[in-house]
Amino acid sequence: MDFQYLIKDIPDYKRFFTVDEMDQRSKALAEKYPDTVKCYKAGESRNGHDINVLEIGNGSKDALLFGCPHPNEPIGAMMLDFLSERLATDEELRKKLDYTWHLIKVIDIDGTKLNEGWFNDSSSIKKYAQDFYRPPGHEQIEWTFPIDYKTLHFDKPLPETKVLMNLMEEKKPQFMFSLHNSGFGGVYYYITEDAPELYPVFKDLPKLVNLPLSLGEPEAPYLESYAPAVYNLSSITQEYDYIEKNSDMDPAQIITAGTCSDEYAAKVAGTFTLVCEMPYYYDSRIEDLSESDITRREARLYNVRKSLENNQLLQKILDEVEGDLTIKESSPFYRAVSHSLKTMLPYLKAEEKEIMNNKEMERTAKVSEVFDNKIVSQFYQGLMLGMFRRLLHENSVNGSDIIKAKQKEIDRIFDEHFESLEKQLNYKPVPIKDLVTVQLLAGLNTADYVQRKEKN
Repeated sequence: MDFQYLIKDIPDYKRFFTVDEMDQRSKALAEKYPDTVKCYKAGESRNGHDINVLEIGNGSKDALLFGCPHPNEPIGAMMLDFLSERLATDEELRKKLDYTWHLIKVIDIDGTKLNEGWFNDSSSIKKYAQDFYRPPGHEQIEWTFPIDYKTLHFDKPLPETKVLMNLMEEKKPQFMFSLHNSGFGGVYYYITEDAPELYPVFKDLPKLVNLPLSLGEPEAPYLESYAPAVYNLSSITQEYDYIEKNSDMDPAQIITAGTCSDEYAAKVAGTFTLVCEMPYYYDSRIEDLSESDITRREARLYNVRKSLENNQLLQKILDEVEGDLTIKESSPFYRAVSHSLKTMLPYLKAEEKEIMNNKEMERTAKVSEVFDNKIVSQFYQGLMLGMFRRLLHENSVNGSDIIKAKQKEIDRIFDEHFESLEKQLNYKPVPIKDLVTVQLLAGLNTADYVQRKEKN
């Protein structure tokens, strides 16, 4: 089904909407179209903010779409804002896609508010990193669904996770779209099962807005690839098995979280899930498939060892300031930084072992893979620096001399890190309209595929 006619109506957004703006727009939409749209409170965030669900249409099937599963991922919220208005006003679209739509623009409300500092201006990677926040695994809504597997036993879903669980159990959605996005690179997809009919669509969608597919390293070494830049949705059990194979530690000591939304939805409703990862920033090397001058093993080992080096540096500084932190366990930045430092070391050691034992690492690396391992990885390391910087800044008011000294040190490290990255990169920020376009069309095409599959 052709949905490209919708592109012309997507606004040329200049910034991301805040949580409060999203709430206001949802309520206004329901008031304007009361016969088609219902906006209701499904629960509260951990900080007591209402979690609003938009229910649109009355199709025979159900679709659950939620934005900001991680709080630094507002692209999906913008897409849902556009989609909700379109569904409310376009009866023909509602008839083509015979769904009752359940839309949550922002599921991690509290965390998203901590990212709003860059919503007005994400034009540079440094500005993005300065106000970046992402919680530790056990505080991520996407990774706190119940699981019992070998030694891993998790049954502490967050209030926000419970909202999603209740919707999955009650509505039994045939289609679910968890709206994630990456920071750097190209477009890539995750789906529940092999679906060859979708792959040509997924391949061509980024071309509409001159974006590439992400053809470098996958997010995790154990992912199953269905097609270029299309992967099977990974489960926590796969990560567990990977760690178990490559580490002497109990994987449950490293993971400390639950499973993801798609695994839970598949269990309770047999749901087909899509994830369409979109980048904020683009550099042409992400799609360069020419051969480099090093092996893939050398490229990945560089990444791991540089990550270990950065991890050890931040752990040293944290140890030096630990006793002087006045805002500690109550700080989301402390919890994020300390948890990452604690769990990342054994994970990196496991990855290093896998790299050394994997014969596939002997082939020559593509330029895109080297770019991922040597440069993009340092962008993500910079995000951890940004959170560490925010931790020290919130502790610097009436802070000790050591806090103030380490604040200056981490500021210098942060500035030098991004100054170096800027020299190595030739990037541009991707327009929000382009990001919304690809996620929208990926979602609608997949919803159509699922509805036709259900009929057969």
